[in-house]
Order: sequence, then structure tokens, then C-alpha cells
Amino acid sequence: MKRYVVTVNGMVQGVGFRPFVYHLATALRLCGFVQNTADGVCAEIQGSDTACTSFLLQLKENAPPPAHIESLSVIKIPLRDEHAFAILPSREGETNTQISPDTAICPECANEIADETNRRYRYALTNCTRCGPRFTIVKNMPYDRKNTSLADFPMCDVCRAEYENPHNRRFHAQPNACAACGPKVKFYEKFQNIAQDPYLSFVQAIHKGEIVAIKGIGGFHLSCDAANEEAVKLLRKRKLRYDKPFAVMMRDIQTVQKHCFLTKEEQVLLLSPQTPIVLLKKKPACAIAPSVTLTNQRIGVMLPYAPLQCICMEFFEALIMTSGNLSDRPMVYLDDEAFSLLPRVADHILTHNRPIVRRMDDSVAMVVNSVPRLIRRARGYVPEPLPLQGNTRVILAVGPQQKNTFCLAKGEHGLLSGHMGDLRDIDTSAEYVHEMDSYIQLFDGIPEAVACDLHPDYVSTAYASRYQGSIPIFPIQHHHAHFASVLAEHNLQDHPAIGMVFDGTGYGEDGTIWGGELLFGTVRESKRMGHLDPFPLLGGEQAIREPWRIALSLLDMACGRETALSRYPGQEAPLLLQAGDQHVNAPLTSSMGRLFDGVCAIIGVKTHVTYEGQAAIELQQIMDSTAKGSYHFELHTHSGGVIFHWQSLIRALLLDHQAGVSPGVLSARFHRAVVELMQMAVSVLYQQTGCTTVVLSGGVFQNDYLLEQGLQTLRKQGYLVYSNEKIPANDGGIAFGQAAAASHRMR
Repeated sequence: MKRYVVTVNGMVQGVGFRPFVYHLATALRLCGFVQNTADGVCAEIQGSDTACTSFLLQLKENAPPPAHIESLSVIKIPLRDEHAFAILPSREGETNTQISPDTAICPECANEIADETNRRYRYALTNCTRCGPRFTIVKNMPYDRKNTSLADFPMCDVCRAEYENPHNRRFHAQPNACAACGPKVKFYEKFQNIAQDPYLSFVQAIHKGEIVAIKGIGGFHLSCDAANEEAVKLLRKRKLRYDKPFAVMMRDIQTVQKHCFLTKEEQVLLLSPQTPIVLLKKKPACAIAPSVTLTNQRIGVMLPYAPLQCICMEFFEALIMTSGNLSDRPMVYLDDEAFSLLPRVADHILTHNRPIVRRMDDSVAMVVNSVPRLIRRARGYVPEPLPLQGNTRVILAVGPQQKNTFCLAKGEHGLLSGHMGDLRDIDTSAEYVHEMDSYIQLFDGIPEAVACDLHPDYVSTAYASRYQGSIPIFPIQHHHAHFASVLAEHNLQDHPAIGMVFDGTGYGEDGTIWGGELLFGTVRESKRMGHLDPFPLLGGEQAIREPWRIALSLLDMACGRETALSRYPGQEAPLLLQAGDQHVNAPLTSSMGRLFDGVCAIIGVKTHVTYEGQAAIELQQIMDSTAKGSYHFELHTHSGGVIFHWQSLIRALLLDHQAGVSPGVLSARFHRAVVELMQMAVSVLYQQTGCTTVVLSGGVFQNDYLLEQGLQTLRKQGYLVYSNEKIPANDGGIAFGQAAAASHRMR
């Protein structure tokens, strides 16, 4: 007989791990106990050598998804007089374990809520140890009901019996509830009168073309019939969302196949426990209302992941399911905010009284080159830790200004937050500070260092300055953070690499706006080896919203003032150019994203935009894949590195445009020029360094054509090419790169 204490660390709380340990131990006739601790899951097992060995082997090999074991320690201890195995109450203490992300409803729970004979028929908050809310209901560790938003809902006798039955899949399911004892669903007509039948009232409202706010796992959605053009237009008008596509929830995978082209990888992603929004190509016969996506050839699709959504989708093929917020504000997740703010955009509200502890947006993903890639990492993925090999310190990386996430690095992991948004919004910045404090408390991670952006005026940089004088602060250049995020994600920690980092905006080491960068270095630091030839942003940030200003700037530099002014007659253009000559509100930028905007405006596709990246997205949308030819950048080596000159490209583009060449052909030739630029720039640096490892990062690489062609072309030439996959290539991945770089600088 032997007795061991087994401590398991990783994703082991809130995922049915203790019941799994219980079943395994009792099947092997072991005695002892298992309990949650702040160190992880601790078990003491006692039995024969053979049984103990089998227990440890099966523990590692057969852990139930989404459980994930990061580390396991086994210590021999003295025998005790025990004759059974039990699950003990949790112990408090320092937190070294992980919390499960929220996961989509499992098939068993889905069958229960659809079965008229089941006691959970149409109970919209059904869950079990295999599915349901986790991170969005947790207030403190360890993961027990008293530390969740279910604390005020005592289980009824039937639910308690399930909870205590080792053979039930709700054995120790902390959020377990039913219609008798759990939170209740209500439909408020006009946000005031409670309807007798919430689901009938919801269906009637949607059929009438009305808009309903629906409470989800991490916040409220705004919903209407995705096939009703007038309802979609009404939602756009109320939400002041004039151009950006809406996400659509479809009933099942068969409905998705009816409306969209679907690859095997995309189907797996849609059906995964994370159930992100997946960007899919629409079929010509797609019956979704035109105003859902407008000119966009892709549609963001997700399947129902919460029981309430499953019930709603019984009656409809497809519903708009967009964030429940006012224009440019964070998604509403608190009940009082929903009733005060959402009547401006919705007619009614379908809600429940299970509190949401923290906002969690839907994740967004796209498959490129047969690999799933996250565009927004949030529900379903957060707070799953990301490996950060070699880190031994607690580092708080505060992230960028837009698409903000932050990262708490602790041990060999980085805990990347969910999508926070634009910190210039006062509500977002307040929630940002609150959520960082929550992470520090929840994961017991008192920062030993802080990493931030170089930009002195970012809200995140100002937050980092609070630590000035108490712990080290590491300013990390924006594009190096992109570069480092890829290297760290792929565990290329000390590996030198060539980096192509293309995005819209990033504060450079020289105080200008960077964004078309050729880098060389490691996770720790990199050197700027080349960049796009800078041009002025006429009118500063206004040029981002009005790309014709960028077009004016490009034409002035490439073709001369007379040509530039002839394209944009009127009083404003001469004044802008004059201000640019005097360096007044005309910051220089080497941004590839801004070059895309300018090209889009020159060929007349988009001169004004209403959301970030719109011009570049629409430029890609119109690409004619059958077009022949390419434009060309010119590379010139100077003392400051390789300069990517675009002037001859702009002249050729303008000549073709004036000759009547279609915008689709112009777009294709420009895209090919950017791919060719990547090849040439990497080749120049290879000749200088001999390095064959290449990294592609930055928001421009959300363009699937550029990413796919860049990966394939460079790999054919023998390079080892890496890009973001589990971490967004856009600014949502910056914080992870900051944490990785700071970790190396502390070693």
C-alpha cells in the first residue's frame, strides 16, 4: 500500500476535473480525497502500487476536455486509516491555477432544453460540468458556487441531488440550476411590461421587424431578423452603424452551408466549444438581407452557444447578433445599464437575473491558408493562458490605445485579457482599470514590472506611469511588440528573425507614425532595417476618416501639386497642402495601412470611412483575381536602411485609372505589388544577415490575400515563415508582445 499527494496545475477548475478524479479513484478502488485549492487541484490517493500507477497514468492521458494539465507533482506521504474516496470543500490561498473560459452548450444540455419531457425543457440557463459560463461568473478563487454570481441562488433538492451524485454529469457543477431554483428569464415589452410568455413575445417582436436586446454570456446583443432588410436598416440607423457588417447567428451547421461556402477547418471552428464568429464567404444565393454586410463578400457567422440563444433560434434560420451598445461604446453587460441605455436602439429586452461579472465580447476568427487565426480573442478563449517560455516574473503589459487588451504574465504563461476596445472612450478606460485590478487580485499577480507602448499620450501609458519609481517600467515600441508576439507565440524566444510589420498606426522611435516596417532582431529587441517612404497625413487623424486627404498627399509627392489639385478641386485641398508644407498638423507616416487607404481613394472606391480599416477592406473586396500584371515598389538602400519607394507605383496606378482600367484590376495589381515588396525586402535582409526566419504581423495581415500569398511565396523561396494564429495580428496582440519583450529584458 502507498499514499501520495498529487497536485495538478493548469486548466483544472470549472471543467469537471474533480468529478473525473473521483470516478477514476473509485474505479481503481483507491481511498483518499480531492479538493480545489488556490494551488490547483489537490488529491491524496491511497492503494496498491498498481492502482496508484494506473491512476497517475490515466490522470494525464484521459483528462476531460477542456481540462488541460500544465504541471503535476507527486509526493509520497504516510498511510492513513481511510476506506473511501471523497470530494472535500475547497481551500483558500494563493492562486496558481487557471480558470476555464466560458464554453458553448454541450450536446447533452442542448438535447435537454429541446425535450418536452425533460425538467429542463426550455430552461435558458442550463449547464453542466462540460459547458456553460465560467470566467464571466467568477468573482474569486477557488472556483466554488459561493465565489460566483450563482451564490444567491441556492440549489433545490433535485439540483442538489444531481450535484452530489458522482454518476451525474452535474456532479459538483458549480452553476447548476433549474427553473425551480435558478435565475429566471423575462421579456420586457418596451423595457417595462413583463410578458407572460417570454419566447412567444420574442418571436412576435422579431416577426414584426422589431429589435430585441438579448442577454448573452458576456453581455447583451441586439437582434433582429437577418432576412428582413427593413429591420436591418432600422438597426443600422438606430445604432449609427452605417457601413460596418453585422454578425449573424445561424440555427445550425446546415443553415450555414445553405448560405455560405464552408471549408472543413471553418466547420470545425464553428462547432468548437469556443464558438467564435467565423468570417465566411457568402454564396451567390445567400438569402441574408443585403444590408447585413453591404459590399462585403464575407459574413461573420456564429452558432448558438448559450441555451437562451438555442431556444430563440428554434424559430428562425438566422438572426442579427451584434454587440449591444451605442455607437463606439463598449458592449453593455450590466442589467441597470441595459435598461437605461439600450432603449435608444432596441424595442424590447429578453433578459435574466444571473449577473454577469465581467464583459466578454464574442471572439472573431478567420481561416487563412487552412489555419484558424483569431482576429479578436475573447469569449471561449479568455482567460486560457498562453505559453511564455522562460518567464519567471510577474509582468503587467498594459497594451495599446485601440483594440486594447492587457496581459498579466505570471510564471511561464501570459494571461491575455478579453477585448477592451478604444481607451479614448471614458467608460472603456474606467473598465480597463477595473479589469486589470481584477486580474491582479483573481490570479494573485502583484506586478514586479510594467510594459507599455512608447506613445506618451496613450491612456495605457499614463496608467503604467502610476508605477513610476516603485517597479521597472519597460516602454516597448509598437511594431516590435507585434514582432515579438509572433516569436513568443511560436516559442522562438531567442531566435533571430526578419520581421515584416504592416499596420495603420504605431508610435515610432523617431516620434513619427510608423506602420510599414522591416525589422531584424529577437523577442528582446529589434532594429528598424527598412520602411515605407514617409508621407504627411494632411489634417492629422482626420485623414484616417477621410482617405481622400491621404490620396492628395500621395499624389502631391508622386505626381506634383498641379496633378494633385486637379484631382481634388475646391478650397480645402490647397489649404491642406500649404499646411503640410509648413508641417502644421501633418505628421509623417510610413504606414502601409494608410497607403492602402490612399490607393483606395485615388481609384474612387472610398474617400470617407465610418469605421477603422474600411477603405483597405473595400479595396480588397473589389480585387479582380483574373487581372494580369502588377505595380512595383522601388527599394533604395540609404544610411538609415532600405526605403520602400511608392511614388512610381502611384504614378502607374493613376495613369491606369485615367485610362479607364477597372478598380478591380487596379486593386489586384496593387495587392501583388505589396506581396512582391515583401519578397524583395526579405531578400535584401537575408543577404545582409543570412537569416531565413521571417515573421509577418500587424493589422494589414488580416487581409487574407496578403497573408496567404506572403506565406506561400516566402516559403517557396525557402524561408521559415511565421504569423499570428492564437494571438491577433492586430493591436489585440500587442500586450502579449509587450510582456514577452519585457520578460526577456528582465533576464
